[in-house]
Amino acid sequence: MVDSERLESILLGGKRRYTRLEVAEKAGVPIERATRLWRALGFATVGDDEVVFTDADVEAVRTTDQLISSGLLDQGLEAPVARTLGLHLSRLAEWQVRMLWTLITENEHLGQDDSQVVTLVERLLPELQRVQDFVWRRHLAAFAGRALASPEEDLEARTEVVGFVDMVGYTRLTRRLDESELSAVLEGFELLATEVIADHHGRVVKMIGDEVLFVADAPADAAEIALTLTERTAADAELPEVRAGLAAGRILSRFGDVYGAVVNMAARLTSVARPGTVLIDRELAGELAELPGFTVRSRRPATVRGYARLHPYVLRRD
Repeated sequence: MVDSERLESILLGGKRRYTRLEVAEKAGVPIERATRLWRALGFATVGDDEVVFTDADVEAVRTTDQLISSGLLDQGLEAPVARTLGLHLSRLAEWQVRMLWTLITENEHLGQDDSQVVTLVERLLPELQRVQDFVWRRHLAAFAGRALASPEEDLEARTEVVGFVDMVGYTRLTRRLDESELSAVLEGFELLATEVIADHHGRVVKMIGDEVLFVADAPADAAEIALTLTERTAADAELPEVRAGLAAGRILSRFGDVYGAVVNMAARLTSVARPGTVLIDRELAGELAELPGFTVRSRRPATVRGYARLHPYVLRRD
């Protein structure tokens, strides 16, 4: 049997010692606020007498309180920040556990010796933390450099190009592929999308099953991303064709996601695009038509949800 207590202690950074009331008392934070943070992080509510918290939990609540009292973090942002962290890190944790499970099941000697599993986790956890810290710092530097380059610009509301790239026939694909085959397709698409978007100075906002949502500062970069993805998926026998929609304008960027009419426009353009094509809105068409290497052609207006007369333009290489 796996030494579950030792494994849990390694993962939690210590043994379970406190109830939620004791955590709030030790951290010097009102219990209502500590409970609100716990829920925002995505964890289930626990009873007053359940001993589930560690010294690390006390320190985390205390640190959060200090960030707010020092003025570095606005109290109104406390719950949204916690919610965003919980959402993204829970997905990361799920993937890492699946990775560990695959490692164990594919190596028989690990599966036969449960103590080795605990030792493996004990050895890997600090390495994972270092990698995550490195990735976080690199992204932090990239975003900070971009923000400080234009300090007068509003970071939440700015002009960018929003793009959706959607796999065609994904629903039919799920009916004829088994789980491992579908996983391979999704992995191949995600790998290609992140590679192409990074190569052309864009940013992945999120992967949504069979599609990717991205943003780019420059119209030419966004166009290259969409065209390259359509070309490379068409040339890959292992991946289905894609279609894409791009729109330019002011967007609201909030906790890693993007919102606004421009995002909706890009989504609607994607929904009416034919396989292997890229549709763009009028504003972006005007900018790209003047750049070398691209051709833009008006298409018949379409009626879609929210738009009585959506006027798309087809984007192609010159």
